[in-house]
Amino acid sequence: MPVLAVDVGGSHVKALLEGETERRRFVSGPQLTAQQMVDGVLAAVQGWSFDKVSVGIPTPVRGGKPLAEPVNLGDGWVGFDYDKAFGMPTKVVNDAVMQAIGSYDGGRMLFLGLGTGLGSAMIADGIVEPLELAHLPYKKATFETYVSERALQRKGRKHWRKTVFDVVERLAAALQPDYVVIGGGGAKELDELPPNSRLGANENAFTGGFRLWQPERCAVRAGLSAATRRVLIALGFPAKMAACARPERHEAWATLRVALAPKHAQVGPDRRQARSRHCQGGRT
Repeated sequence: MPVLAVDVGGSHVKALLEGETERRRFVSGPQLTAQQMVDGVLAAVQGWSFDKVSVGIPTPVRGGKPLAEPVNLGDGWVGFDYDKAFGMPTKVVNDAVMQAIGSYDGGRMLFLGLGTGLGSAMIADGIVEPLELAHLPYKKATFETYVSERALQRKGRKHWRKTVFDVVERLAAALQPDYVVIGGGGAKELDELPPNSRLGANENAFTGGFRLWQPERCAVRAGLSAATRRVLIALGFPAKMAACARPERHEAWATLRVALAPKHAQVGPDRRQARSRHCQGGRT
């Protein structure tokens, strides 16, 4: 039986059944709870038959469990029983991860989703490493502050595009991907693309949702890989701290600020950078 893929966004929830071509959707918004999402999806997909569900939500997810409430949605996402609510096996991942999986063409890919925030994920040889690059320090704030939809509205298209090019260049220099895929609703605002990058269609989120049930296509890593930890240690992070994924709480965070600050930052042969925001089970 086919898979139902659900892409939860800050403005709409979209669903597509594997084998179908017309997606169904309904309005989300800052008050949408997890239960309301499930109720809305089941109402929207009446007439479709499926026995598995994939859900991408805009918040850090580890081991299929959200670590924090989504910033742009309501509460009730953490600790929610998605299997029980849908009445069938359900896989939950970060929304950027789901779109990244659907955009993947092999090798080392960095995915950046431009939208309400900044989604990010890295896939290396079929292994998915969710990232939280949005809140790494950049200029006077964070990457997300300068490339989000709000930044586009506040600064204007010309300035925003220039900043997107700079952010992509810095992150690619640090993470050393073979190629960069730029997705999300903001991607359509780019008349041209940064070097070594291509556009990722939003429909790829559904492809990623279908692929989640095909273990030969990808594997989502629950924690940081050994290679990622080695890069953290090379940047000055103690080994114990590098074993978690929330480096900004450590004094060595300043080292990562320096690593990302130069125009043409390089991370050396070990290649990988850190992800931020979720260690020790704390809320971001």
